[in-house]
Amino acid sequence: MDLKLNDDQSMMKKVAADFVKTEAPSYVITDWFQKKVAFLPELYKKTAEVGWLGMMLPEEYGGAGASCTDCAVVFEELGRGPLPGPYFSSGVLAAEIVLAGGSQAQEKALLPEICGGRAIVIPAISDDPIQWGPRSVQTRLSKTTGGFRLTGTKRFVFDGDAATSFICAARAESGGVVLALVDRNAPGVSVQPILGFMIGAAEVRFDNVAVAADNLIGDWVVVERALKKALPILCAFKVGACQEIFEMTNEYTRTRVVFGQPIGRFQRVQDHCVDISIHLDGARWITYETLWKIDSGIEAAASVHQAKAVASEAYYQSCNFSHMVFAGPGTDYKHPLMAHSVLAHSLYQYLGTPLYHKRAMVDALYPQKSAQV
Repeated sequence: MDLKLNDDQSMMKKVAADFVKTEAPSYVITDWFQKKVAFLPELYKKTAEVGWLGMMLPEEYGGAGASCTDCAVVFEELGRGPLPGPYFSSGVLAAEIVLAGGSQAQEKALLPEICGGRAIVIPAISDDPIQWGPRSVQTRLSKTTGGFRLTGTKRFVFDGDAATSFICAARAESGGVVLALVDRNAPGVSVQPILGFMIGAAEVRFDNVAVAADNLIGDWVVVERALKKALPILCAFKVGACQEIFEMTNEYTRTRVVFGQPIGRFQRVQDHCVDISIHLDGARWITYETLWKIDSGIEAAASVHQAKAVASEAYYQSCNFSHMVFAGPGTDYKHPLMAHSVLAHSLYQYLGTPLYHKRAMVDALYPQKSAQV
């Protein structure tokens, strides 16, 4: 197993790092988070121009045909910002869902638009803000003479306010889960941003929304296939965030002087820095091992779930331990740590809590045999 970056990946990582430093320095990002600005169209357009949307898609659809690791090194640098916006939700997850389950006509119509940043397609999967999996889908899709009708409420749709359209998971009359493409401006669709200690989340209501038969994309199997490639990219974003937290915290322990000496000499402060380091290393190595497995064609289902659980915990806990070091100054919204803290809380349960993915990891490692009749 070789986890070293090749020359091209190192170059992409540097380009992404320079982009974030130039276009979104920390004082700008803290201002965005303080004002709850979760989407900046001009910045999103720039990322499309450099080819960071739909990176893993085939070139025929406007993508770069990049490997998972290629995409991950870019998103790791976006996570160091942390850069708000639907870069993952539309440029990775929605793109992979359409590629995995869409018809040829849907792929040709949607994927180039996603890569060009002209279409922002946001998955609206779970109805419950905490639950994940097929059982979390309660929105109903009823058959009509001319197609279907969609009714339900998605209570936590990440990047929902930026959407031009949604991929909505719904319960069909047969009982199975199906995916439907819905225009954001269709009659009956309403989007309400969620306020509080989070950013980018919205509640999306579908009130008797008409859905054409050719707007169906697939079923829950399509979601699972897309997540196998998409989740490690989200984990890489969190790894970058943890790295930034670790570095800013360590720097503070060297420059903050109390009782005539840097606070980094105090044992308890050192303990907090070690805890951040442990979470960072755990998230980094399982994430890049998972990426290596996927790019090498090795079965990685259990590793994907493990990476999601570890990276979510790592981002959340790294913020907590960093807050213990920074204390009062770190709770000011003008401080860079607060942007990470807000996003870590927003992403903790996104696409499944750590507990959900730990259970899924066990199921993947030790699948239950079907009962013999």
